Amino acid sequence: MKKLRLKKGAIIGAYLIAFSLTGMGAFFVSQNMQEANDTNEDIEYVNSSIIEDDDIEVIKEEVKMIKPYTNDQVETLKYFYDYQADNASQEKSILYHENTYIQNSGMDFGLTDPFEVVSVLDGTVTDVREDELLGTIVEIKHDNDLISSYQSLSEVSVKKNDTVTQGQVIGKSGTNAIDQDMGNHLHFELYKAGEIVDPSKYFDQVISSDTKDSTEESTTTKEEDTTTETETNEETE
Repeated sequence: MKKLRLKKGAIIGAYLIAFSLTGMGAFFVSQNMQEANDTNEDIEYVNSSIIEDDDIEVIKEEVKMIKPYTNDQVETLKYFYDYQADNASQEKSILYHENTYIQNSGMDFGLTDPFEVVSVLDGTVTDVREDELLGTIVEIKHDNDLISSYQSLSEVSVKKNDTVTQGQVIGKSGTNAIDQDMGNHLHFELYKAGEIVDPSKYFDQVISSDTKDSTEESTTTKEEDTTTETETNEETE
């Protein structure tokens, strides 16, 4: 039997072909890996710390108290009685009933025809009642220890425990026994932490937990000034 032998040149050629194929395969594998890496670089991952970031500042919307009506023709008939006001202002803040002068504890708004009365802030209706002198009354409790009282109403469109929003119609103006001379009107009162305050100092003002009556602020300022002056005198002595 005759044995077949490959020539030396053929063997070398076979090795060269195999080596070339191996090199080309490695090159293509390398290219595919590079493309995969480039694709991964374009992918953006959301870090959990972004989602759970406790340092994100929450911006609270500022809320300003509105007046208890929306009709531009409504006029102010009587003002809140201020002990520190001048005589002319105090005269506009006194009611007269049965031969008795009464210091006004709120503000009175009037118009010839009944007008819609609205809530000055978001809140909860705490009381709806009839009063012999003051007429129909609606009271609403708001945040920051504020309570608004709407008196002399001819109609009421809310009931106790109702949740109301700022600007929501709660009734219509009317008349009462104590302010008959004013005719159709709304008597409005505002309470802060149980104390009656001048509503005009709160209208169109931002309402927050540190809202104070300007009289209270001025009193505090005076006390601080007095304390500082006393300390200065003591140091001088």
